Formats: sequence, C-alpha cells, structure tokens
Amino acid sequence: MWRITVNHTCIGSGSCVGVAPGRFELDEAEGRSHPVTPDVEPDEAVLDAVASCPMEAISVVDLETGETVEA
Repeated sequence: MWRITVNHTCIGSGSCVGVAPGRFELDEAEGRSHPVTPDVEPDEAVLDAVASCPMEAISVVDLETGETVEA
C-alpha cells in the first residue's frame, strides 16, 4: 500500500486531477488538491500525477517500507 500526501505548496493547478482523477480532487474552499483516499494500492497514475505537479507538492510513501516512492 502507498500513502499519498499533498503539502502546503500546492497551488491547485489541477494537473493531478487531470492525470489521476480517481485519486485526487480539488478543494475549492482551500484552493488545493488532496487525495480522494490517502492509502491506495500501487498505481502508475499516482506516479504520473507526482511527476506532473508543478510545485512538487505530492509525495508517495510505501507503507510497508516507509520509503518514498519515486516518480
């Protein structure tokens, strides 16, 4: 399992929502993205969203190893 987090540098560009719509959504009130569900099965679309983030605000950690999953 992976844990997805979006940090405070998110500017709400929506690129993650476009790349992985089932994994991210925009919060209009906060103007930021957040994961639909923080803990997910490994998914290439999540890594694509990490790579597409202009602010590098998304991180993914492997819950078994505690290591960051690289995009």
